[in-house]
Amino acid sequence: MSAFFPDPEELAGLPVTRLAPLLRDKEVSPVELMDAVFRRIEDLQPSLNAFITLCPETALAGARDAESEILAGRYKGPLHGIPFSVKDLTLTAGVRTTMGSKLFEHVVPERDAVAVARLKEAGAILVGKTTTPAFGHKPLTEGLLFGRTLNPHDASRTCGGSSGGAAVALASGQAPLALGSDGGGSIRIPAACCGVAGLKATLGVIPNLQAPDLFGANSYVGPMARSVADTALAFDAIAGFDARDPYGQGVAPEAPRPRLQDLKIGWLPRVGNEVLDRACLAAADAAVRHLESLGASVEEAEIDFVALEEAFLILLQSLLCARLDKDLIERPECFEESLAKTVQAGRQWTAADLQRANAERSRAFTEVQELLQRFDILLSPTLAAPPLPVEQDPHADVVIEGRAAGRIRAGWYPYTYPFNLTGHPGLAVPFGHEEGSGLPLSVQLVGPWHSEALLLHLGDVLQQAAP
Repeated sequence: MSAFFPDPEELAGLPVTRLAPLLRDKEVSPVELMDAVFRRIEDLQPSLNAFITLCPETALAGARDAESEILAGRYKGPLHGIPFSVKDLTLTAGVRTTMGSKLFEHVVPERDAVAVARLKEAGAILVGKTTTPAFGHKPLTEGLLFGRTLNPHDASRTCGGSSGGAAVALASGQAPLALGSDGGGSIRIPAACCGVAGLKATLGVIPNLQAPDLFGANSYVGPMARSVADTALAFDAIAGFDARDPYGQGVAPEAPRPRLQDLKIGWLPRVGNEVLDRACLAAADAAVRHLESLGASVEEAEIDFVALEEAFLILLQSLLCARLDKDLIERPECFEESLAKTVQAGRQWTAADLQRANAERSRAFTEVQELLQRFDILLSPTLAAPPLPVEQDPHADVVIEGRAAGRIRAGWYPYTYPFNLTGHPGLAVPFGHEEGSGLPLSVQLVGPWHSEALLLHLGDVLQQAAP
């Protein structure tokens, strides 16, 4: 094999859909690709800070093995030899997994998470662990362990979170694929902030065995990439039955995939939030109108997701309190202020509060199911505003276009966290940029359980038509 692209930056920035045939046809070596990726990381890590841990030696050894396998005719498929990153909340065998926290700074797991193992089985190669706020507790990527990760589009704006490092690495060409995780929008928020694609799949479709309460799970591992088409390739590799996941039992029924001409879209410009940035509204409206121009029918729909905020906070804060309260008492120096506040807030909730929150979760599921009896998909902005200022306090109200918009969840990302509670799949699709600032804009597609194929198809249609 010999280098097909003499410019390493060009090679590192190619999508998987371009790289895969080059690797398969021996026009590019996996070693050349890996060298290009690590040169890119070396250039950008000091400024963007997307990684907590890198593993260049094992990655290059994996690239050499992939090269030998491809030369010997043992090509495994489109992910063979493709570099990928993993958010540092997800277990990786032999590579430290810090949870973004000084509490776990030196922890090295013995086994891979299911999604990591499946990407490796498909031939993909781990390059490192990306930054995340401690335990993914906020939608801004910064922490005591690693500092702050910067948005490559504008360093004065957040890259989002909690899969912020993954999104930044993708957007800046430091790896073509990533695994993120999503407990309330943590894949879709940074994808929107950085202009990449990210999928939170149906509950149980991508097994996630790290949750302490598997039956009450609302956190998901999922694929991220620069394009929806690349995201689909990764999803195909990591989705599927695992007997250890209570929501992944049996073979999921494949949701029907209507033709574009027959598609019924529920348009959700607002979900109980009064404040919406005009650029985010315009981008989502343009996406809806594009699908309408292809034959889909569109009807504006209503649902109140802002009312779910307290239930979501009860679940999040009580979980982190149960997990970390003892550590906060014994090792307070390992906690940044925002995490300490979250754990302390969890102390107020009772068992009755938790039961009430779970009842609200069930109610939300029923309401979304009723909407999806009328519509094939739901389309909304991913966020109510472009990336917030990098100094945003996650416990303070957000301001959108000069107006107070409430707390950060109901104010900025009311479109994402409800679907963590209901289990429905959600896909963030990059769709243009804000005029003037150039900040990325994004739309979210949501469908019935197990409708990932439809969402990914429509997301690809939209991304190709994006301004």
